[in-house]
Amino acid sequence: MNEKLIADYKKFLSEGKTERECCDIITVLAEKNEYKDISKVTSLKAGDKVYVTKWNKAIALFNIGSGDIQNGMNILGAHIDSPRLDVKQNPVYEKDFVVYMNTHYYGGIKKYQWVTMPLAIHGVICKKDGTVVKVCIGEKESDPVFCISDILPHLAQKQMKEAASDFIPGENLDLIIGSGKPADEKDEAKNKDAEKESAKKNILALLKDTYGIEEKDFGSAELEIVPAGAARDLGFDRSLILAYGQDDRSCAYTSARALFETSAGERTNVCVCVDKEEIGSVGATGMASHFFENAVAEVIDRLGDYSELKLRRALNNSYMLSSDVNAAFDPMNADLFDRANASLLGGGIVFNKYTGSRGKSGASDASPEFIAKLRKVLDDASVKYQMAELGKVDQGGGGTIAYLAAKYGMYVLDAGVAVLSMHAPWEITAASDIEEAYSAYKAFLGM
Repeated sequence: MNEKLIADYKKFLSEGKTERECCDIITVLAEKNEYKDISKVTSLKAGDKVYVTKWNKAIALFNIGSGDIQNGMNILGAHIDSPRLDVKQNPVYEKDFVVYMNTHYYGGIKKYQWVTMPLAIHGVICKKDGTVVKVCIGEKESDPVFCISDILPHLAQKQMKEAASDFIPGENLDLIIGSGKPADEKDEAKNKDAEKESAKKNILALLKDTYGIEEKDFGSAELEIVPAGAARDLGFDRSLILAYGQDDRSCAYTSARALFETSAGERTNVCVCVDKEEIGSVGATGMASHFFENAVAEVIDRLGDYSELKLRRALNNSYMLSSDVNAAFDPMNADLFDRANASLLGGGIVFNKYTGSRGKSGASDASPEFIAKLRKVLDDASVKYQMAELGKVDQGGGGTIAYLAAKYGMYVLDAGVAVLSMHAPWEITAASDIEEAYSAYKAFLGM
């Protein structure tokens, strides 16, 4: 077992709980490995290393190969956003002496999994004077944490009869951030006006004194609610990892690490980590945007003699692994899986030929010729891999960024880590699969 890789991976998960934090960490690692911000580079040649970022939430890294980039690149593509709760723009309110922060859930979650557990607040608050206040509260032992309350079982008869999708309404996923107390009955009349929203006022005063934040500053904030706590070893044998955000940071970290620890040959090696996959890859930082295409254009321009045709050829002739996770076979819910086509914890990196749901709706379907080529590369490198799909045909499905890369004509295959309890606040992976994914990505970059 590569103990340093696993330790570094857990540290990445613990410190990178938002796409901004992940992008920052990867940028720091890139610069330590001699990658330069492309905005500071005027020309490129074989062996050069550059990176492009977008809004501190997406990053593309390039190690320039010795051959003509028109002949294609070897690309690892992952996403660094994860399901969570987002804070609304007018969030702070008081209700019967309890102060809440109003939220909107992001991505596919089971809402009931987010109640009665310690939560942390991560993100940024951007002020009118241009100041950006970084927020990370709930991770240090000395920090307070936050929580969403639930009904006690003694009074939950009605709740327990409702469907799991309904008994915790989205509008009830509001974070407790403080409290006050009612006045004594004898002073009720005198203190009636004074106590109105006094707890909220106290919390806002605390935020102003501690962070210099006014209530209106929440209008230009990006705050994410995530599980509080570090990634941990799971099991007596420590064979598993329990952590938030392993979908898809398990693949993002191993992809970036593989890039940093290889040197480009004839083909340019690339790692792209994007945002917004969990809500459809939308926006300026998602894979559906022109971010990656524009980044490749900037690289070609600095290689000299840019043309639109060169850009199209470079994309069309590329190989890509869509580094994304797959659902691990769950022995406690075995009826949801086709056992012969399920991915097992500890089974190695997962090749997912097609995604989509039911009749392959919305699928990216990989070329068998490309899969055969990859099988040989991984077999030659003694990398353990498995072929799988998400679950039984009629049970549902899912997608990745693969189809958005395939539109350029490049060869694309989903290849990632098996995850148990995917999209839960705490997800489970096998430490050995992290190592196999890293080894597979290194072997792929050497194609």
